[in-house]
Amino acid sequence: MDSGTPFTAQRPKRMPLAARRCYRLAVSTALALALCYGFDLGIPYLSPIFVVLLAAGAPNPPGLKVALILLGFVAVALGLGVLLIPLLQMAPLSALLAIALGIFYCNRLAILHRKGITATLLAIGLTVIPAAGILSSALAGAIVEAMVFGIAVAIVSLWLVYPFFPEDPALPEDPSLSDDSEPKQATAATDATPDTWLALRATLIVMPAFLLTLTNPANYLPFLVKSILLAREASDTSLRGANRELIGATALGGACAIGVWWCLSLAVELWFFTGWVLLVSLLLASGAYGIVRNTMSPSFWINSLTTMLILLGAAVQDSASGKDVYQALFVRMVLFLGVTVYALFAMTLLERWRKSTRAKKQALPSD
Repeated sequence: MDSGTPFTAQRPKRMPLAARRCYRLAVSTALALALCYGFDLGIPYLSPIFVVLLAAGAPNPPGLKVALILLGFVAVALGLGVLLIPLLQMAPLSALLAIALGIFYCNRLAILHRKGITATLLAIGLTVIPAAGILSSALAGAIVEAMVFGIAVAIVSLWLVYPFFPEDPALPEDPSLSDDSEPKQATAATDATPDTWLALRATLIVMPAFLLTLTNPANYLPFLVKSILLAREASDTSLRGANRELIGATALGGACAIGVWWCLSLAVELWFFTGWVLLVSLLLASGAYGIVRNTMSPSFWINSLTTMLILLGAAVQDSASGKDVYQALFVRMVLFLGVTVYALFAMTLLERWRKSTRAKKQALPSD
C-alpha cells in the first residue's frame, strides 16, 4: 500500500430498513413457532400469529412495561370470556347480545384509537373462550393458558430477534406499517365511511362465525380466529378493492399452507417445519414491506401470512389425531373463502343501506 495514501476504514453497508423489518418479522415468526411446538405448548400456532400482529403493528417490539400491561390485559380479556360461559349456558340470548356489544366495542377500539392488537386479543377472549367453554371447561382453561403463554413467547421472540435487525433511530418511522396504522389504501376507506358503520360491519362478520363455532367448537375454533382477523382487515379495506384484497389474501394463504404441508411430508421434523415457515414468511413479508414491488397493500400480505399459520396449525392437529389432512385443509379453505364472501356481501349490503339512509335524510324537507 502506498505510504502517501491515508488509510480510511470503510464502514460496512447496513442492510436496508425494509429488509431488516422483513427478516425480523419472518425470523421472529419462525422462532415462536419452533419454541411453541418444541415445548409442546397448547395451540402452538397462536404465538406465531401474535408475532405477526405485533411486528406488523409497530416497528419496535414492546418494552417490558408495555409487555406486562399487554399480558395483564390478555388475562382480563380471557377472564371476561370465562365469566361469559355460564351466562351463555343459562341465558344464551343475553350472552349473545353481550358478546355482540363487546365485539362492537373491540372494533371501535381498533378503528378510533388504532389499538388493533389490543382489540384483537379482547375479541378472541370474548368469543373463543365462551365457545370452547360450551364444549368443555377444560378446553376453555387450556385455551386461556395457551393464549397467555403464546403472547409471552411472541414478545420474547421479538426481543431475541430485534438486536440482529434493529430499526434506524435516526430515521422517522415508516408509515407503511407503523403502530397499528394500516396501509394508505386502507385508511382511505375509514375516511369515507363513518367509524360506527365500520365497527358494525366488522361485528356482523364475526357473529355468524361465532354462532357456527358454537355448534362444534372443537372443529370451528380456527375458523372463528380467522373471522376475527378478517373482520379487522375488512374494517380497514375499501369496498372497491375488497374483492381482490380479502379473497386474494385468503386464497394465497391457503395455497402457501398446502405448499408448506407438502414440503413437510418430505421430512417430518420440527426444524424442517420451521425452515419452510421461515422461507414462506420471508416471501410474504418481502411483499408487505415493498422489497418485491407489487400493487397489493401490506395488509394483503400480512393477512395471507396469518391465514397460512392458522391452516398449518390446524393441519398439525389433524395429523396428530389421525384425520385426513388434505381433506380437512380443503374443508377449512372452503369455510375461509365462505366467510370471506359473506364479509364482502355484508360490506356491500351495509354500504348500500348507509347510502340509501343518507339519501332519504337529505331528501327530507328542512324546517
